[in-house]
Amino acid sequence: MPAPTILSYSDVLAKADALRHLLLGNGFSIACRPALFRYDKLFDRADFSSLDSAREAFDRLSTTNFETVIRALRNFALICELYAPGDVKAKARASKDADALREALVNAVADSHPDRPHHVEGDEYLNCRGFVRGYKSINTLNYDLLLYGALMQDELGDDEIPCDDGFRKPADDQKASYVSWDPDNSKSQTVRYLHGALHLYDTGVEMKKFTWINTMVPLVEQIRAALEQQFYPVFVSEGTSAEKLERIRHNDYLCKMYRSFTELQGAIVVYGHSLDESDDHIFNDRIGRHGKTSQLFISLYGDPSSPGNKTIIRRALAIARLRPERRPLEVQFYDAASASVWKQSD
Repeated sequence: MPAPTILSYSDVLAKADALRHLLLGNGFSIACRPALFRYDKLFDRADFSSLDSAREAFDRLSTTNFETVIRALRNFALICELYAPGDVKAKARASKDADALREALVNAVADSHPDRPHHVEGDEYLNCRGFVRGYKSINTLNYDLLLYGALMQDELGDDEIPCDDGFRKPADDQKASYVSWDPDNSKSQTVRYLHGALHLYDTGVEMKKFTWINTMVPLVEQIRAALEQQFYPVFVSEGTSAEKLERIRHNDYLCKMYRSFTELQGAIVVYGHSLDESDDHIFNDRIGRHGKTSQLFISLYGDPSSPGNKTIIRRALAIARLRPERRPLEVQFYDAASASVWKQSD
């Protein structure tokens, strides 16, 4: 496979269709605070005190990635009866540990989060706002509050970023301490949390979003208080793409975001995602088979010839081959560092 041309981020902005959309992966958060949001750092902060076997599974699989272990436990639960038909508890233990690891990940992300928005420097927010400005929509696969925090920093004196995540004050309670998602406004949405987020909750009746302005209580404090009461946010962290899609389909908000993502036209610019197969439902299905965009720009961090980047390149080109001939997809790659998302390059 010949080495592709690696663009700079300024090249991307020059080449991309004027109708362009941003898709963020975990690299967006890692670029801000690598000591907090890298997989190994989340692993270090997780509470495994009641999960001895699951903790050992990370070592056996030589990984710190929660989704990898959750996927392995789910797969084991599917086939364990074939190999240990007399062990009726094995399947239940694996499934229970997989669910518990998901909750441990939620808690680890919440505990790792900067306590206050001002713990991210103003210059960092300004750079980030410059990066996300100009996109027709901002779509994220991350659970944390960094994007939300950047979009809310209107007092920095830069140009406004028009953004609408579809959440409104309840029509029958304008003094409510929360806002709720209004599906009737989904067509105007420009911000989508495709896999949920720490500040989004499904009450069974409606989707709610924690806000600071209605309570004057920092979001992280609200989230931690909810976790202590065993209230968990909408958070898609299953181990396989099929499991993630199943969870998405059982939540009206997530399902709507998933479907509307397919309707995007023009260009998609991906920053900070490895194109891991656990997100095939986004990349292969929504961008590949059923997507309507004509351009796809993928970020690469570091040496393009590294094994990880070669895998990204191979998987990205495979996405284009999923397209029907009448809707071709052009795939190009750019240097992630050149985007200077949170800090200006030296």
